[in-house]
Amino acid sequence: MSAEQNAPPLPARFNFAQHLLECNAGRAEKLAYIDDFGALSYGELALRVRQVAAGLRSLGLKREERVLLVMQDCNDWPVAFLGAMYAGLVPVPVNTLLTADDYAYMLEHSRAQAVLVSGAVLPALTAAMIKSDHEVQKVIVSHPLAPLHPAEVEYEAFVKAHAPAPRPASTSPDDPGFWLYSSGSTGRPKGAVHSHANPYWTIELYAKAVLGLAEADVCFSAAKLFFAYGLGNALSFPLGVGATVILMAERPTPEATFRRLVGSVGGIRPTVFFGAPTGYAGMLAHAQLPGANDVALRMASSAGEALPAEIGERFTRHFGVDIVDGIGSTEMLHIFLSNRPERIRYGTTGWPVAGYDIELRADDNKAVPDGEPGDLYIHGPSSALMYWGSRDKSRETFQGGWTKSGDKYIRNADGSYTYAGRSDDMLKVSGIYVSPFEIEATLVQHPSVLEAAVIGTPDAEGLTKAKAFVVLKQGHQVSEAELKVFVKDRLAPYKYPRLIEFIDDLPKTATGKIQRFKLRQREAAAAAQ
Repeated sequence: MSAEQNAPPLPARFNFAQHLLECNAGRAEKLAYIDDFGALSYGELALRVRQVAAGLRSLGLKREERVLLVMQDCNDWPVAFLGAMYAGLVPVPVNTLLTADDYAYMLEHSRAQAVLVSGAVLPALTAAMIKSDHEVQKVIVSHPLAPLHPAEVEYEAFVKAHAPAPRPASTSPDDPGFWLYSSGSTGRPKGAVHSHANPYWTIELYAKAVLGLAEADVCFSAAKLFFAYGLGNALSFPLGVGATVILMAERPTPEATFRRLVGSVGGIRPTVFFGAPTGYAGMLAHAQLPGANDVALRMASSAGEALPAEIGERFTRHFGVDIVDGIGSTEMLHIFLSNRPERIRYGTTGWPVAGYDIELRADDNKAVPDGEPGDLYIHGPSSALMYWGSRDKSRETFQGGWTKSGDKYIRNADGSYTYAGRSDDMLKVSGIYVSPFEIEATLVQHPSVLEAAVIGTPDAEGLTKAKAFVVLKQGHQVSEAELKVFVKDRLAPYKYPRLIEFIDDLPKTATGKIQRFKLRQREAAAAAQ
């Protein structure tokens, strides 16, 4: 089914920021955002977006020049992002937990002409600008923590100094709207270029058609706005339906998340929570887990990595609401394969979202039969245009309308899809492909296991064996032998991990994805000694 059958077609001139402001023109008094500092109504949002647009234009920035956003989640974030798009500029939101070297690379790669940065991140940005040869015209600081230098301007003063822009830039649906950097878990991050139309399609095809988000909802996303997942959860989706958003600058620890879920911050409780499997596991294992009557949830969402069935089932038993698990990517902007609020099959990633076509292909590019793992390809309207400045990677990922995800999946008899791991994480044991995720999902069913990661490691004969790295819940103990028997009882015998190592933490990206390549590097280094 084509995207055009699911949502109205776009006009020849389309500016995404203008679209959202027009969608909410009749909600001027309604609460749009609430953060750690205060509240922002839809009317105030519209005014400030247009003021930021005028301010950025006053700096002499030209159409499609980039603006780097190094901002923690707060009310200034959506204003800055949409203000840049309204002006025809290209906002580039980036992770606020990176190093000065990372920011120096992103400044040079994006050639950003201005930077909007949170005061807490300003020292790292300043160090990056010293390292980089790229010159930035203006640094605008949100919630500064110290007196600013002459080349820096305080965000609030910058906004108030400009009358609102009278009209948006005349952009087309296919014009570059913003960039998102990949997590860079295996090398330098790639800048995925998204159009003005792409977030529109994710609203129409997923937020409305699948999640059923509505104006009455209060959305809270543990995933930050600079991630593709968080950008949809806390900006595109709620603003596309006129909902309210709770923003959190601090890290999404269980304690911080619980405070928002029970309404201790801002006095309102979210109806929809967006999290990731790692976060859900940590929440369920925490001693301060709120009760079902303490929250106002009607639905929860998960993405980032496949959700183990055991975690979903425990969450549902405790809170009485389902977790709608799906998969999206930086390249596709948001979720294209998903369970449904009315149709949950834990242990799977669900069914294709209407408007997206899914194919599983073998190494020879031919389709694989149901029940066998294949490389996941997606065809849909929200795909990025390219990776900036990386022609080879663009050709490898964006193939004639199809996007290669880098994930392995299995199609089930009922049309649902089960995650089998990243393409470069798959193990071949005794000549048979084994999914690390399947073993991991079985291990976390044990009551003492919090998290697990599985990699392949060669034995004395050079044959690949599965090795599991296991993080135990606080205060719990279990033996290696007991865990092996636990897995053998639930999976085919050849799939159990031959080696198990207990560790305190698993290496992860900022999105919560397990970095198995770091575990492989660790094993290789140990073997070389």
